[in-house]
Amino acid sequence: MTKSKQDELVFLPLGGSNEIGMNFNLYGFGPPDARKWIVVDLGVTFGDQTTPGVEIILPDPTFIEDHADDILGIVLTHAHEDHIGAVAWLWPRLKAPLYATPFTAFLLREKLREADLLGEAKITEVPLGGTIQLGPFEVSLLTLTHSIPEPNGLAIRTPLGTILHTGDWKIDPDPLTGAPTDEDAIRRLGDEGVLAMVCDSTNVFVDGEAGSEGMVRETLNALIGQLKGKVAAACFASNVARMDSIIRAAQANDRRVCLVGRSMIRMAAAARSVGLLQGVQPFISDAEAGYFPADKVLYLCTGSQGEARAALSRVADGSHSHVNLGQGDSVVFSSRVIPGNEVPIRNLQNKLADRGVRLYTERDHPGIHVSGHPCRDELKRMYQWARPQIAVPTHGERRHLLEHVALARDLQVPQAIAPRNGDMVRLAPGQVAIIDEVPAGRLYVDAGMVTPENGEALRERRHIAFNGMLTVAVALDAKGRIASGPQVRALGLPGDEDDELEDLLDELADEAETALKKLSSEQRSDDDQVETALSRAVKKAAYRIWERRPVVETTVLRL
Repeated sequence: MTKSKQDELVFLPLGGSNEIGMNFNLYGFGPPDARKWIVVDLGVTFGDQTTPGVEIILPDPTFIEDHADDILGIVLTHAHEDHIGAVAWLWPRLKAPLYATPFTAFLLREKLREADLLGEAKITEVPLGGTIQLGPFEVSLLTLTHSIPEPNGLAIRTPLGTILHTGDWKIDPDPLTGAPTDEDAIRRLGDEGVLAMVCDSTNVFVDGEAGSEGMVRETLNALIGQLKGKVAAACFASNVARMDSIIRAAQANDRRVCLVGRSMIRMAAAARSVGLLQGVQPFISDAEAGYFPADKVLYLCTGSQGEARAALSRVADGSHSHVNLGQGDSVVFSSRVIPGNEVPIRNLQNKLADRGVRLYTERDHPGIHVSGHPCRDELKRMYQWARPQIAVPTHGERRHLLEHVALARDLQVPQAIAPRNGDMVRLAPGQVAIIDEVPAGRLYVDAGMVTPENGEALRERRHIAFNGMLTVAVALDAKGRIASGPQVRALGLPGDEDDELEDLLDELADEAETALKKLSSEQRSDDDQVETALSRAVKKAAYRIWERRPVVETTVLRL
């Protein structure tokens, strides 16, 4: 059967659908055997307790890597890690030109410099509101508001229709950094005709509106003015408006600001590179802060999500070289709890509380944080402005996407579809439909190396984490007789006392010896057969004792 030569416009999410994070979106135009592609965002997500040793998770680019010569450009909507964090890892596999506004480009250069790619990867800075021509795609940047400077929606015009790709956004009349959402531009786009809107779904279950950064600034100013002793504030380093609010609240209350954490220092530099953080006092170093009276300093820290190596976790552990908090001091968490981070955040806050630190969170002081994503009323307004023919929810878990589809249908959007990662959606011509499915897995950054999602190393690590590990060693002489052992050692397996564990290991050694003696002299001359017999015997005995199946490693020595 010959493939159609008809031009098609397709959307392909490879990250960001069915999860909040790791945005990686493709738009293709042309006949199926000769499509040209643009990539919108190339982000990461982060490891959790199910991925021991893995901190960074990347989208799998296998499909588009096979079409790398047909990628016209990688367009980055804004500088959050879940939108640009994978660029330095995956750009060598795609090698396409990069397009970003100045703030995002600044941070991107830092990432590429760290990866020794700055001289190879071409970055084109696009002015706010600028337009990029990439083959059949004309991409115009639309000013939106979000919790980072220079967030952009994309108006992607093609011969088969216009797509509004929102990226991350909210409607904030007082964003503090940058201009408010450009309602007029979106309305004009709606007047031209929007074929499809690919839209953020993060807060689709939340009624009302996200709230304004201007309100947060007022609340923080009042709160910090009431606090005595040392004050630390934790927020997302990328939320420059929040940084600015905390800094100015500190200044208004006669406190000097100390930035604590590399990401915070880097973001401040990026903000200043585009003219933000103007009129603030020079920051003091963490070493200098120790010479100030306790009520004259504010520490602006990374680590609001309980990250183990972040500044605030080291303060809570008492391991930070310069910053110490204790009785009478305060920590303000001007951030939300990202789903999945509940346990490390709770542990962090308990450690701080044990030191006598008073905690202020959005739960007990709601005005100290607002979301950067649209709630239901904002989504409704965006649909009223853009009036798309097709709603394509993205950036959310499966339940978010399906709820977003239901909302779009309630708003009388003619067509709506909720693709999974890897679902290729035909937007035009004809009815919207999923026409193909491509690989859309994950890659793990493990010890600085990119590995497959289900690689052997992580599988073994997970297995050991839940079941423990046993090692068995035996020495045999030239005739296959036992010269020493078997000796069994355990990692991660319980015993009420050390003596009890030793007794259990002796029991395992007896089982191993019995299994070895059952082998013929010919079998004992084969290391593989000896190892198999020892492993089976020890595994069987371990399950009887602990009801677990530990990893068993055997070593056979020949004398």
